[in-house]
Amino acid sequence: MTMTRTPSRASPRLRLRVVFDDDAMIGPGKADLLELIRDTGSISAAGRAMRMSYKRAWMLVETLNTTFEAPLVQSTRGGPQGGGASLTRTGAAVLHHYRALEAACRDAGAEEIAALRDLLADMSA
Repeated sequence: MTMTRTPSRASPRLRLRVVFDDDAMIGPGKADLLELIRDTGSISAAGRAMRMSYKRAWMLVETLNTTFEAPLVQSTRGGPQGGGASLTRTGAAVLHHYRALEAACRDAGAEEIAALRDLLADMSA
């Protein structure tokens, strides 16, 4: 039995990664993690929502915190009141600028993305 792939002609998507150097970058995964930390107030909850281990989520946060001039995420250890995490002012700014860049690229590239979609092979046969 041969498996065929049917491309989605309705909704191709652009995935943007900004590479500053070999070890310093931000892309859709890190932006999603920042967004979920902002929304949940928790690195572990954000990691769970993305189906990643707590260790992996922490590693990405540490990488982000050292990539930029100031930390993007601040966290407090658990205790009687429990711990938590939130975006710093720099974290909110980085997330905002990344999402704005994504939108600008998506808007500017819409015609080209549509042209590429129209050139996809029909793999449903």
